[in-house]
Amino acid sequence: MILTILTALSCAIWIYLIFFNCWFWLSNVRLGEAEDLQEWPEVVAVIPARNEAESISSVVAAHMKTNYPGRFSVIVVDDQSDDGTGDLARKAGQGATRTLHVIDGKPLPEGWSGKLWAVNTGLNAAETLEPNASYVLLTDADIVHAPDVLQRLVYEAYQNDRALVSIMAKLDARGFWGGLLIPAFIFFFQKLYPFPSTNDSKRKVAGAAGGCMLVERMRLREIGGVESVRNTLIDDCSLAERLKLGGRERRAIFLGFDEGVQSLRDNRALQTIWKMVSRTAFTQLGFSTLALIGTVFGMFLIYLVGPLAFFTLPLHGSGLAFTLGSWAWFAAIVAYAPTLRLYRKPLYWALLLPLSGVLYTAMTISSAVAYWRGKGGLWKGRTYA
Repeated sequence: MILTILTALSCAIWIYLIFFNCWFWLSNVRLGEAEDLQEWPEVVAVIPARNEAESISSVVAAHMKTNYPGRFSVIVVDDQSDDGTGDLARKAGQGATRTLHVIDGKPLPEGWSGKLWAVNTGLNAAETLEPNASYVLLTDADIVHAPDVLQRLVYEAYQNDRALVSIMAKLDARGFWGGLLIPAFIFFFQKLYPFPSTNDSKRKVAGAAGGCMLVERMRLREIGGVESVRNTLIDDCSLAERLKLGGRERRAIFLGFDEGVQSLRDNRALQTIWKMVSRTAFTQLGFSTLALIGTVFGMFLIYLVGPLAFFTLPLHGSGLAFTLGSWAWFAAIVAYAPTLRLYRKPLYWALLLPLSGVLYTAMTISSAVAYWRGKGGLWKGRTYA
């Protein structure tokens, strides 16, 4: 009886997710192509970099090769690295026609996350170095942009009067752990921040991907810059919310996918993905124990009840629970398929979505435990309260 009720609830949740959650699972929101503008606005990129020797050369070189028609400059903030990140960045920009500034970061003050303090340092420097830039490209030191991406970002922002245009970078999904967990991460993110809802100025939902965020500079100043979200770990979504809802009326923002924005972070090891998720998972829940309990039960209900009822039919003997559980599992497979296709993964990976759900639940619990032990938000050698 209890299993039948649980499978019925699971089916009901999947009906809502598939038909009433803005069709998030279709994964079909794409950055459009650019057309000609009479005058292309000036853009400055700000890249915080702390111990990014493995990727910074490729990242800077890619930005230097952009085909953007207007003026474009890059500010790399070397956030007290001890692996030669700053020198590698300078070397990668030598001989380029674009302007590169590499500046030293400052000691982290209390009340700031490390990344946002570095971004703030870069933005303050841009007021002097690049005062005429109309847009700021906030991106990471492990994200490579194709030559045409910036032009398309600016066109989308300029033509549609958007305060923010953000692209979810294509993450590394090689190997077993990458294939199991990275598409699932993207799927879960879309479920929380449905792209069509985020892009609808009539809705309150606001999301962004910190690896690629083009922000209108004037509107960034209006909300108080990144200082307005200075103590947040999920800074990209927090900034998107401020940009969308921070004024007297909601602003238009855009969040989508594009193959031209690629992450260089190697995700083949489980430990790498675990650290990435557990750093902010409990933050997403507002550090609430009740929310954590609800999340664990919700993940069980959505992703595990269906397969459990399917495989344990000889034990429970309920045809109705088996049928409802089978439908719930089938709905999960159908919903997950477009994300797998986005990452060019075979459909059979969808059969392992319950395992992905178990691991992400464990990462969330791990995040809570780290927070309770006073080690929450550990990243790049820093721990944030």
